[in-house]
Amino acid sequence: MKMNHIIVFFFVLLSSYTSHVSSSANDFCVANLLNNPDTPSGYPCKSPTVDDFVFSGFVPGNLINEFNVKLTKVSVIELPSLNGLDVSAARVDIGVNGSVPMHTHPDATELLIMVQGKVTAGFINLTEVFVKDLQLGDIMVFPKGLMHFVVNSGAEEAIAFATYSSSKPSFQFLDYVLFRNNLPTSIIAQTTLLDVSQIKKLKARFNGTG
Repeated sequence: MKMNHIIVFFFVLLSSYTSHVSSSANDFCVANLLNNPDTPSGYPCKSPTVDDFVFSGFVPGNLINEFNVKLTKVSVIELPSLNGLDVSAARVDIGVNGSVPMHTHPDATELLIMVQGKVTAGFINLTEVFVKDLQLGDIMVFPKGLMHFVVNSGAEEAIAFATYSSSKPSFQFLDYVLFRNNLPTSIIAQTTLLDVSQIKKLKARFNGTG
C-alpha cells in the first residue's frame, strides 16, 4: 500500500512538471495595446523589451477629494507584460478620516497588504459582514465580486498595497454607480428607500443628473 502511494505521488509530480514544461514554452505575451481591443484571452502579443516588464513610479496617485484617498493602479495598461498573467497591483494612500468606499471587483479577488497606519476593512456577502482592524504587516483578502471597503481608523495616513487575480480588474464604486449618472432620482429613491433630498445632494457631489 505504501508503494502504491509513492507511485501515485510520483505520477502527480510528473504530471505537474509536464504541465509546467508544456506551458513554459510561451511564458508571457506582452500586450500590444496600440489599436487592439482587449479580448477574453487578453491582448495580442508584441515583440517585448525589458521596459515592458518594469513599472516605475509606484507612488501616491491623484487625490480623490470626496474620499481623501489616492489610488495608483498597475494593470496591463500600465505594465503590458501582465497580459494574460491574471495578476495586477495597486497602491492605496488613505488620508486621516479618508476611505476606499464600498466597491466590488466582479472579475478579481483582492489581497490587501498593510504597510503603514491603521484601517478598518471588511466585506459583505448575502448573510454576513466580515470586519477587522488592520495595521502594519496585516493582510486581508476580499473574495471576487463581494462588496468591500477600507476606512482609515488611525491618527496618520494609511498606506496599503493590493494585488488582484486579474491583469485588468474592474472597479465598481457604489457611490459612482448610483449617483454619477442620469438615472432618475425617483427611481433611486424607490429602489433604495433613500430620501430624495439626500439623493439630489449626492448627485450634485458626484456630478450626476436626473
